[in-house]
Amino acid sequence: MKNFKRVFLVVMDSVGIGEAPDADKFNDTGADTLGHIAEHMNGLHMPHMGQLGLSNIREIKGIEKAEKPLAHYTKMQEASNGKDTMTGHWEIMGLHIEQPFRTFPDGFPPELIEALEEKTGRKIIGNKPASGTEILDELGEEHMNTGALIVYTSADSVLQIAAHEEIISIEEQYRICEIARELTLDEKYMVGRVIARPFIGKPGAFERTSNRHDYALKPFGRTVMNTLQDEKYDVIAIGKISDIYDGEGVTEAIRTTDNDDGMTKLVESMDKDFNGLSFLNLVDFDAKYGHRRDPQGYGEALEAFDKRLPEVLEKLQSDDLLIITADHGNDPVHHGTDHTREFVPLVVYHTSINDGTEIPLRNTFADIGATIAENFQVTKPEFGKSFLNEIRK
Repeated sequence: MKNFKRVFLVVMDSVGIGEAPDADKFNDTGADTLGHIAEHMNGLHMPHMGQLGLSNIREIKGIEKAEKPLAHYTKMQEASNGKDTMTGHWEIMGLHIEQPFRTFPDGFPPELIEALEEKTGRKIIGNKPASGTEILDELGEEHMNTGALIVYTSADSVLQIAAHEEIISIEEQYRICEIARELTLDEKYMVGRVIARPFIGKPGAFERTSNRHDYALKPFGRTVMNTLQDEKYDVIAIGKISDIYDGEGVTEAIRTTDNDDGMTKLVESMDKDFNGLSFLNLVDFDAKYGHRRDPQGYGEALEAFDKRLPEVLEKLQSDDLLIITADHGNDPVHHGTDHTREFVPLVVYHTSINDGTEIPLRNTFADIGATIAENFQVTKPEFGKSFLNEIRK
């Protein structure tokens, strides 16, 4: 068969499928995102992913193993030294990250906070890992009374700055984040993203707005998205994809509000006559349920995703390719609130598959990027081995 005209790549953020061989090095022995959620739910109801072959990768409670899977399937092991969103996504597009991004479980170093205060002219409060909603309840009123910046982090490599839109204008909030981004470019910090977190409302009823803005590091090298753009292919980035790559290689960026909106935007992209890649990240699995250690909410979100899958499958044309995977784990019953070092599923579907089969284990996420590069006949990344020929039939 000919190469595919359009590739739809869906990253189910944090949907790991069991501990990686090196999980012990990351304090993640026993992590199993999908397995533990299925146990908590007394079985996951995901019939469409089941038909594609999810339970053929490894059996998952409640998801029937397909006798004749509709898709090709396997699992992938992360090769880079990390387990965060940026590392996982950058590797998917052909990079290998040796130096992990830093996280700050005890808050940011005093010298960074002092420099940020000096350059912004504002006092900083918070400076600790926290939920974005809880820290507003704790410090929002003090911020409104004093104009101090609320700075906090999470289990990810992020420096987040929250401010009320009526106290500090959006323009100034963005300028402050640009200052923070410049300060954290220093290798000793290695902060993946600085995020503006504007909010409105009154004490007891604060609400974050849609004016969030991410200031990410640029990828440490050129990705397959760059080479696609160079050769005039379309690269449609849906959800936080554009932020993750700091806009590199993106020809169109589409914002989303949640997983359901992400699926809607993906389906809408399928109505476009384009030639290239449509790349979606579904962040709710990670941000709303994994980090908050909510296996019930996570399971319900997985089932909601599965309900939307038929819309995607029905719209796939004969020269379309669908790839579903993840970027790391985030086991909601594991200790702490951090990501978990796990294998991730890889499900690959197109309408010409006669019998879905298991393809060999992938030793790096970069195999996806290599496959996309070979399909569009652009420069292949240094890392990764294409599986294009293994999925054609």
